[in-house]
Amino acid sequence: MADDRKTEMEAVLRKQRAAHHQMRPEPMALRKDRIQRAMKLLTDHADDLCKVMAADFGNRSPHQSMITDIAGTVNFGKYCLKHMDKWSRPEKRHVQFPLGLLGAKAEVRYEPKGVVGILSPWNFPVNLSFGPLMQIFAAGNRAMIKPSEFTEKTSLLTKELVEEYFTPDECAVFTGGPEVAAAFSELPFDHLIFTGSTATGRKVMESAAKNLVPVTLELGGKSPVFLGESADFAKAGERVALGKMLNAGQICLAPDYLYVPESKQDEAIHGVWQGTANMYPTLLDNEDYASVVTDRHFDRLQDLVADARDKGAEVIEVNPGNEDFSNTNARKMPLTILKNVTDDMRAMQEEIFGPVLPVKTYRHIDEAIDYVNEHDRPLGLYYFGQDSNEREKVLTKTISGGVTVNDVIFHVSMEDLPFGGVGPSGMGSYHGVEGFREFSHARSFYTQPKIDVAKLGGFKPPYGPATEKAVKSMMK
Repeated sequence: MADDRKTEMEAVLRKQRAAHHQMRPEPMALRKDRIQRAMKLLTDHADDLCKVMAADFGNRSPHQSMITDIAGTVNFGKYCLKHMDKWSRPEKRHVQFPLGLLGAKAEVRYEPKGVVGILSPWNFPVNLSFGPLMQIFAAGNRAMIKPSEFTEKTSLLTKELVEEYFTPDECAVFTGGPEVAAAFSELPFDHLIFTGSTATGRKVMESAAKNLVPVTLELGGKSPVFLGESADFAKAGERVALGKMLNAGQICLAPDYLYVPESKQDEAIHGVWQGTANMYPTLLDNEDYASVVTDRHFDRLQDLVADARDKGAEVIEVNPGNEDFSNTNARKMPLTILKNVTDDMRAMQEEIFGPVLPVKTYRHIDEAIDYVNEHDRPLGLYYFGQDSNEREKVLTKTISGGVTVNDVIFHVSMEDLPFGGVGPSGMGSYHGVEGFREFSHARSFYTQPKIDVAKLGGFKPPYGPATEKAVKSMMK
């Protein structure tokens, strides 16, 4: 069965590549038309897509899905339409003196790579398929998408809709389990973008390496929150709570753990508690609060908490409505704050990806900086505080994919900023002009003037005084 799927995917890849070669260069009008069709697909079927996402999760707010997966992605399409003419212009580059005077020219053209594969995850199944697609189309490529099997209904609807709005040689969707994903990641694409866990990212890169396929890896990691002494702990707590409770913490950029001044630990925790209670007075029947996506993911989070408790952490459940979660199979989990965490706890070793929030304390901010630098480079890093010297110290002495100051997650929603990780949190980026360039080949063009430049420069045998003069002038 898997072999049949692989053969089918290979056939579509060949068809897309042949169409791409035939159409080169893909006209801007056609690229824009594809982006407009992708936007129309999302706009026309917004309610249906929100319904299937809710069904896949068990509970997921249609309002949240509209913001994160539909409207945000349509808006990103608009952003690409507005800027792609400028992005795709050739860039003049300098030539060494005196070649410019003699008529030499240099430029870089951003050309489509061809066929780009998208391996998208379950946590924002529409956004993380169609977001990259907008820039893949803007750069003049075709695309093949393998969405997650965890959000099966959304993946099937995505496939149906793509078949309705696009021809198979423009965009195609392949559904299925891990074996289909493995076969997909071994295809000889011109580029492959994967969003998901660091562990799976390693496997994807290994598979892509067999065909020397360049990859963009959008991974995760443990994104820290630094609360400075000068932070407004009530406001910071509410913002951390919003970022941690959105999609029940199932976000690659979710604040993974808090680092707070030792003397302000209780104030910081209270700020998060109060912020959560204000937004979610109850949880079980609250449509605004998402479920954990599967039983397996839910059990893993429960195990993280149990492991921390066994190893001495104080567990604080933020349960404002005093609800009983033991008799439900809704996979709803209250925000669970872990105090007194240690490095031997799984909650401090794995990306949490759910509503569990460890809290660490520091006496001096340098301890927190050192701790972050001793661990894998995170996708996001967050600083709260009004002390500009401390803020710059934290930001210049640490490394992360991106940063939000006095909030969490928001840098990803700035369309003009590149979004990506560094090291174990990923490589490459999309959004901004950087996304267009990620899916383009920067091709160098040099035009030689009529004069014999090689002879003039002393590069032509027999070598002699002109050669020595050229060497000396280069080394001055």
